[in-house]
Amino acid sequence: MTLTLQGRQLSPQDLGSIRQLIGEHPDWSRWRLSKALCDAWDWRNAAGLPKDMAARSLLLKLQERGHIQLPARRQTPASRMRQTRVEPLQCDESPITSDLRSLGSLQIAEVSQDRPQRQQVAAALHQHHYLGFGGAVGENLQYTVRDGLGRLLACLVFGAAAWKCQGRDEFIGWNRDQRRRHLPLITNNSRFLVMPWVQVPSLASRILGNLLRRLSQDWQAKYGHPVHLVETFVEKSRFRATAYRASNWIRVGETTGRTRQDRDRQIQAPVKEVYLYALHGSFREALCA
Repeated sequence: MTLTLQGRQLSPQDLGSIRQLIGEHPDWSRWRLSKALCDAWDWRNAAGLPKDMAARSLLLKLQERGHIQLPARRQTPASRMRQTRVEPLQCDESPITSDLRSLGSLQIAEVSQDRPQRQQVAAALHQHHYLGFGGAVGENLQYTVRDGLGRLLACLVFGAAAWKCQGRDEFIGWNRDQRRRHLPLITNNSRFLVMPWVQVPSLASRILGNLLRRLSQDWQAKYGHPVHLVETFVEKSRFRATAYRASNWIRVGETTGRTRQDRDRQIQAPVKEVYLYALHGSFREALCA
C-alpha cells in the first residue's frame, strides 16, 4: 500500500527504510532523524534547502498512524515565541494622524532574515494583534512598513496556505492531486497589523497594493519559486475586510468554524470570510498544471 504524506508517496520499501534508520540510530533526536531523511531522499525546496520541517511533520504523522515509533521528545514542544522571551516593542509610538501624502514614500522591507527587525515584528504582533504571534513555521515572508521618516506603520506576515478551503479550491478549480503538488504556490496573509497609534485613511489598502506587486518576486528570491495566489481569512464578527475589498480581493465564501487541527470535529472556531487575490491573470494555469 502506498501512503501520501507531505506531498510524497511512500511505498512499503520507504517505510522499511525509515524504520531501519530509526532502529540503527536509537540515540538520535527527532531533529537529527528528519535531517538524515532529507539527506537520504535529497528532499529540498526550490532554493535547494533541506525540507527538514516537512520531514519532521511526515515522521510525526507516520507515528500517529502507527507505522513507526519515534524516540521520546527531548524537550516539551513549544513555539519559538514561548521558548524565547519577547522583548517589549521599541519604537516611536507618537500618534500619526495625517493623510497618505504626508507620510512620504512608504518603505516596505522584507525582514524574515533580519533578526532585529524580525524581532520587532514579533514584538509588535505579540503586543498589539488580537491573535498574538507564535512565530512563523515553514516558508514565510515578514514585512515592516515605515513612513518617510522611518516610523513603524505596519507589520505583515505571509505563510503557508490552508491545506483545504472549499471556497478557494472551487475558485481555482483544481483537483486533489493538483492541490497536493501546487499548494506551496499559494500563500496566506496570516497577520496584518496597522499600529494602533496610526490613523491614516486608506493606508491599509495602499500597503496591500504596494506589497502585492513585489510579493512573488520576494518569494522567488528567498525560496526559489514564485507564488501565484494569496489568501486571507477575516473573522467576520470582528472585521469588515474593508482594506481587502478596497484592494480588489475577491470574497469566495466562509470557513466552517473548524481549525486545521480539528481531526475529531470538536474544536469550535470563529467563522471567517475567505478572500483571495490573484497575482497574475494566468494563476489557474499555474495551479492546475
